[in-house]
Amino acid sequence: MKSKFLTKIALSAALAGVMASHALAADYTLNINTALTTDDPLYKGLEALQENVAEASEGALEIKLFPNSQLGADEDVLEQARAGAPVAVVVDGGRLAVFQKEFGILGAPFLASGYDGIRKVVTSDMFEEWVEKLREASGHQVLSFNWWQGERHLLTNKEVNEPADLAGVRMRTPGAPVWTETVSAMGATPTPMPWSEVYSALQQNVLDGAEAQLPAIVGAKLDEVISDITKTGHINLITGLITSAAWFDSLPEDLQQVLREESLKAGDIASYGTRDALAEMEEELTAKGVNVREIDVTPFREATASVYETLGYSELREQIETVLAE
Repeated sequence: MKSKFLTKIALSAALAGVMASHALAADYTLNINTALTTDDPLYKGLEALQENVAEASEGALEIKLFPNSQLGADEDVLEQARAGAPVAVVVDGGRLAVFQKEFGILGAPFLASGYDGIRKVVTSDMFEEWVEKLREASGHQVLSFNWWQGERHLLTNKEVNEPADLAGVRMRTPGAPVWTETVSAMGATPTPMPWSEVYSALQQNVLDGAEAQLPAIVGAKLDEVISDITKTGHINLITGLITSAAWFDSLPEDLQQVLREESLKAGDIASYGTRDALAEMEEELTAKGVNVREIDVTPFREATASVYETLGYSELREQIETVLAE
């Protein structure tokens, strides 16, 4: 008799536990994919987003994070989002330009200075018009686009002082036209390749160089396969958090507002955290024997000026300069 009573208590407790877990489960879940490692300053912003969305939504919306491209390449996750999947990805404007051309200019050379400069562009009324156009063109929803990863520099195994020094250098860059045109204009041979393959390609001399921001260099341990970092700052790498418009529209309006507001706040956390970490990263790379050098970037600025006209961005650049001057 006592045994049956105890069994009933155990079953009741188990049932209560199941019911409690369902009661605590989020109504909506968003899986965020990023190529970043967990020690990247930008990842701290994603962790803040995860925590703050859970609090602001009172547990109705859960964010799950997948670093190191666990859900696949950025382009693959963008396609999943187009199909309506509850996924998001941290991605640059160049990869969105195939859907809406304006986004490509965000990766154009010497567009703005530092995070505060580019932030004015990606929080402007003009940019919000691009957001609406992207929704219509591809079914993607921008949550925020203020995830700054730093300025990109040249990574080589020799000193570089001017564009002529890059002649014949096979340089890894993302495959978007704005990136390849910029690298080509700087004098190198653009070689598109997934970021995850760059270390081995440099190690095996498949590549002669790459271009990237300091957090990515440190995260990928490229100090082991390069000798020189030339601080050109040729691209101010701003990225966005992009999800499915169809999935976003399925959320209650209050959760839509929470997600966009918290994404913008988290982008600031990530970007200012990145900015504050750059000096320490440079010291770390120097201590490991990498030759980190400042140069006069004027020849590179002049060499890449034609990229805007080549890609049809001359008029848009004027509009952005107006925004930057406000």
